[in-house]
Amino acid sequence: MKLAIARGMEAQDRYIRLYADFENFKKRAQRERDDVRRSAVEGVIARILPVVDNFDMAMTAALQPGTTTETLVAGVGMIQSQVRGILEEFGVDEIVAVGQPFDPSLHEAVSQLEVADVPEGQVVQQIRKGYRCRDRLLRPAMVIVAGAPVTPDDGGAAS
Repeated sequence: MKLAIARGMEAQDRYIRLYADFENFKKRAQRERDDVRRSAVEGVIARILPVVDNFDMAMTAALQPGTTTETLVAGVGMIQSQVRGILEEFGVDEIVAVGQPFDPSLHEAVSQLEVADVPEGQVVQQIRKGYRCRDRLLRPAMVIVAGAPVTPDDGGAAS
């Protein structure tokens, strides 16, 4: 009987230690995930800060006498190029929509336009660009899709 009680107490002690070890492991794993996430965010922010600096310089330049619209457009164009380069570094690509068949996994149709010279279901206009990061969709392209033109003989009414 004493042996059974001793074994039971030993098993309970092992269980308590194992449970404490597991709780410590969970806390350590969470800290490591938080550190990785924080490091990733810091890396992205470090790449974006020069863009913020360039916007600040553009705003300062816009207020200077003699600044022309052309120079502002050129400056903003360079900043846009810089942002696109950063997005490319992170594997972000624009979704090509216009002229492509409508794909609900990549496009969000907001309207349909009757167009005679474009096949039905083809994207005819892009309202907002879509983006994906590698194989993952970040945001669908907001598009207008070609619809079949309504002919006078069918009047658009269903029978």
